[in-house]
Amino acid sequence: MSRCWLCRVRGRVQGVWFRGSTRREAARLGVCGHAVNLPDGSVEVLACGAPQAVQALREWLWSGPPAARVEDVRCEAVDVEPPADFRIG
Repeated sequence: MSRCWLCRVRGRVQGVWFRGSTRREAARLGVCGHAVNLPDGSVEVLACGAPQAVQALREWLWSGPPAARVEDVRCEAVDVEPPADFRIG
């Protein structure tokens, strides 16, 4: 069963390879979705997949890549059609 979560990651998360690292971690976990920079400096992450894999990615978002300084991660369950892969926007 696939479940999707939409997360907003705040802090120093743009310009530190956060989206690319998120895609790599999502691929390792078998999670599909997207990571998109938002105008306010945060990153939106859609994570869809097996509940344990999505939970692992949600936990990873709190650290991100080494140069990131995550201050807050807010996630909510969403009812969307899971994408076929993980994209960066």
